[in-house]
Amino acid sequence: MRNIKVKVYPSAAKLKKKQQLAWKIAEIASDKSKLNDDAIDMVINRIIDNASVAIASFNRKPVISARMMALSHPRKNGATVFGIDSKKKFDCEWAAWANGTAVRELDYHDTFLAADYSHPGDNIPPILAVAQQKNMSGKDLIRGILTGYEVQVNLVKGICLHKHKIDHIAHLGPSVAAGLGSLLKLNTEKIYQSIQQALHTTISTRQSRKGEISSWKAFAPAHAGKLAIEAVDRCMRGEGAPSPIYEGEDSIIAYVLSGPKAKYYVPLPNINGEKKAILETYTKEHSAEYQSQALIDLARSMHERIDNISKIKSIEIHTSHHTHYVIGTGAKDPQKMDPNASRETLDHSIMYIFAVALEDGKWHHINSYTSKRANRKSTIELWRKIKTFEDKKWTKKYHNPDPNKKCFGGRVIIRMKNGIKIEDEISVADAHPSGKRPFERYNYIEKFITLTQGIVEENEAKRFIKDVQNLRKMEPKDLLKLNIKVKNKFFSEQKGSIGIF
Repeated sequence: MRNIKVKVYPSAAKLKKKQQLAWKIAEIASDKSKLNDDAIDMVINRIIDNASVAIASFNRKPVISARMMALSHPRKNGATVFGIDSKKKFDCEWAAWANGTAVRELDYHDTFLAADYSHPGDNIPPILAVAQQKNMSGKDLIRGILTGYEVQVNLVKGICLHKHKIDHIAHLGPSVAAGLGSLLKLNTEKIYQSIQQALHTTISTRQSRKGEISSWKAFAPAHAGKLAIEAVDRCMRGEGAPSPIYEGEDSIIAYVLSGPKAKYYVPLPNINGEKKAILETYTKEHSAEYQSQALIDLARSMHERIDNISKIKSIEIHTSHHTHYVIGTGAKDPQKMDPNASRETLDHSIMYIFAVALEDGKWHHINSYTSKRANRKSTIELWRKIKTFEDKKWTKKYHNPDPNKKCFGGRVIIRMKNGIKIEDEISVADAHPSGKRPFERYNYIEKFITLTQGIVEENEAKRFIKDVQNLRKMEPKDLLKLNIKVKNKFFSEQKGSIGIF
């Protein structure tokens, strides 16, 4: 690995392309690196994972809206839309929009946390859609996805966006563009321009994940993927981009991030080095923001040690800076304590999540978020007793550069009214690669079966699982098999609101 120093240069310096971060990313996207077998297996796992959560969200309103927009853009030789018969195809950018929204809606797919946040699985819908439309092979798709993961993970390690209230999709646009460059075997110049265009068009603020969180949280990465596809299309036609996008005098770093004097260090593999960053990422066992995964597991175990929840006086959660300020009381969002808040808000409230998991001793992607569940009197009373605190020790663990030592949990202190104190801690979620029971292929398949049961015919589910595991041998046109058709009644009964398209 190399550490790429990134800083702002005056226009008069005329920084050469080969010294720019976007070019160095484009170089690894256009190289001839060997495919790592473990990384290939993880790509298959994550395609299964994405399909699971996309089908589970099929009937949710944002997904319906995105899908109805996509269905208004049919294309004879296009891409498939999750749930719809694969004989029907649509413009790839709109298929990516619909599928990306479906994947993100339940906040239930993979994650990577470092200097910033990310859901690297968001790379898959746009790269898959373009692969289907351009008639690429399974091996081509694997290469594109591995590049997307590599770029996003390493940008997240090196450049913090949330400090400046910029949404993390600003790293997704460039990673998708780079992944598409690998998929389509574009030259370094075209990928370089595409990365710059994609970054320039995908800058937005973190208000989408603050306060009253709306459906835009699900739409945002899909929008970034769609914009990246369009950026690559333009650059394939010979168009250029604002340059240098990272290092320029009026660039992203200079005026959106830490300013003209800032220095960042972005790790990248050597040219032709294996792309294995996907192996550092982790999926979710529970449908909630990733920093709540370990604490849900801890709440489930502590549930067994408390006879009467009503006898709890207070609960303290000592955790990392990110957890405290993003999903804890440090966010100072009153909505995170509101039983009538949106699902998108509740899945970013560790106070709500911990209260429900502690009270129920379990977590469910639907039942744990219903209005009735959130408004249960005992839950509201428990919810109000929870406060979070930043602990510098946990913040340090969160930022440990060794992926095997990173921690995303915390220490919980429950004080009972009779004076008894119950304490426990957890470092990582049970399903994390370093957890008690790391997710393996059978866990991904089990998650798929659980989330699609009743929505997808049994034969169709078995067919998909069989086909996806043959990804590396898929010929052009076979990628259509990575789509899944839902039962007819689930689509025919839907009525989308009328828009422009």
